[in-house]
Amino acid sequence: MIVNMSEIARWDTFYVIVGSAAGALIGLQFVVLTLIAERPLEGAEQAGAAFGSPTIVHFSAVLFLSALLHVPWHGIAVVAAVWGLMGLGGVVYSVIVARRMRTQTAYKPVLEDWLFHVGLPVLAYMVLALSSFEALPHEPEALFGVGAASLLLLFIGIHNAWDSVSYHVLVATPRAHKQGRDSSK
Repeated sequence: MIVNMSEIARWDTFYVIVGSAAGALIGLQFVVLTLIAERPLEGAEQAGAAFGSPTIVHFSAVLFLSALLHVPWHGIAVVAAVWGLMGLGGVVYSVIVARRMRTQTAYKPVLEDWLFHVGLPVLAYMVLALSSFEALPHEPEALFGVGAASLLLLFIGIHNAWDSVSYHVLVATPRAHKQGRDSSK
């Protein structure tokens, strides 16, 4: 059965903007990581897996969704299945991130960290997964769900990237410089 894809086409500009933002932010995250790599903290590898990698995953998810919804599909069923699997995978990944946050020793996560690295991503990926079940009977509403999940993941990534950079610039680097001065005395 061929479905009229005009509903997805109406989202074209939205996904061009959101996907472009996600792609640009992935690049900026790599630049920032390169700049702060000069003085890695003890336990930085574990902390990076818990706090840095999820940011790239969320930006990549938004970029992938943007590309996925620009493919000229012959119906919504296949694309909905793909975004549904992506949503389920995102929930599983968020559980892995929670475990990584608990086991890393470089930084003690606070409520805001749990909210932006686990809680909100689980919500976004669940909305994505659940929207796939509504795609056939309620296509416009399902696409709003995908759009909301995409925006939420983009904003989560922006928050987490800013939080990470702020921590390194305002806390970790000054602390490392102070320890270096103290040890030279």
